[in-house]
Amino acid sequence: MGGMRTLGNNRQVDERRQRGLALLRDGLSAKQVASRLGASVRTVQRWAKAAKAGKPRARKRPGPKPRLKVQQVQRLARQLKRGARAHGYAEDHWTLDRIAHLIWTLFGVRFHPSGVWWVLQRMGWSSQKPIRQAVQRDDAAIECWIETDWPRIKKVARVGRDAGV
Repeated sequence: MGGMRTLGNNRQVDERRQRGLALLRDGLSAKQVASRLGASVRTVQRWAKAAKAGKPRARKRPGPKPRLKVQQVQRLARQLKRGARAHGYAEDHWTLDRIAHLIWTLFGVRFHPSGVWWVLQRMGWSSQKPIRQAVQRDDAAIECWIETDWPRIKKVARVGRDAGV
C-alpha cells in the first residue's frame, strides 16, 4: 500500500469509506464511486475487498513510535517529582539537559534536550522558570519605598508631564 492519506480526520475518512461502500451496494461500479467521492478506483476496490473480508480499517498513529513506553513515562514523572536534589543536583530545578541525563540513567534511551521537551509535553508538563531575586533583597524596605517614595515620584512626574516638560 502506501501513498498519501486522504485529507480529514479519522471520522471523516470513515464516513467517506462508508458512503463509498453504500454506493457499491447500490450497484454503482468502482469507477463511478471513485468519481463521485474523488478517490482512486484502486482505493474503492481496496475498500470493497476489506469490507468483504470483514476487516476494519487500520488506524495508524500519526508520527513516529514513542521511544518511551507508558510505564517508563510514569516512572519518569515520579522521579521528576522527587526533585533534582534527590538526583544529586545542587539546585532543586530541572533543565532539559538534566532530564535527558535522567532518562539515559533510568532507561538507557538518549534524547536531545529538544526531544525531552516533547516528552514533557506528552506528560502534560510545562516549562517553569524560577523567579530570580537578589540575596540581599529587603522586602520591608521595598514595601516602604512603594508606600512613601513611589507616590511622590509619580506625582512629580505627572506634574512635569502636564506642564509640557
